[in-house]
Amino acid sequence: MPRARKDGAALAEAVAMRPRDWGAGFEAQPLARSAEGTIAVLDDQCRWQRRALPDDVLASLSLYSQLPGTGKRGTVKVTATVTVHTAVLDADDHVSATLEEALRCPEQQVRADERIAQLMSVGTPRGTRGNNYADDSVLETGVYLTGTGTGTGKADYRWMILRLGTVTMTVSIKGAEGYTVDELEQFMTRGTTTMLDRVEHELGGGEG
Repeated sequence: MPRARKDGAALAEAVAMRPRDWGAGFEAQPLARSAEGTIAVLDDQCRWQRRALPDDVLASLSLYSQLPGTGKRGTVKVTATVTVHTAVLDADDHVSATLEEALRCPEQQVRADERIAQLMSVGTPRGTRGNNYADDSVLETGVYLTGTGTGTGKADYRWMILRLGTVTMTVSIKGAEGYTVDELEQFMTRGTTTMLDRVEHELGGGEG
């Protein structure tokens, strides 16, 4: 397991999904990656902010990709986040907190004119409901809203966090017109399984 921040950063870089990893046609979003040395935090006003890494986190990296719209299909946006914690307990607390966040903030502000709403989450520890692949996982579903008033756009939203040892991996997907939930969940499966495999490889078989 990584002990220093430079090792944690190297692990996050090795694991996080690049545009090419998602499949044909994906490209980097205009903002392609998160600021170095920061982590996404849901504040007391239910707004997502980037803050400096806390002492119990070695590294956190988010990479933003998209599948541009064609024909009657809109643009799907995906985010892959890898966070490397100092200890298993810290990583476990991170996963547990996500269950509470959906209850505390059923609507969350992502940007000035973007928010996620109608959030519901379910946790699946190892050994329950077919989870034989990660130490813990949480799936969150809802809708992604853009704009305000009569101009508000609405899309399916999926978010999943997995933990393997001290590493948490997150995939979030903002759907688009012309895509079914099943198609979005295929992207979710590709992102989570790929990153799990990479963590297991990097750590010599994983933990648990």
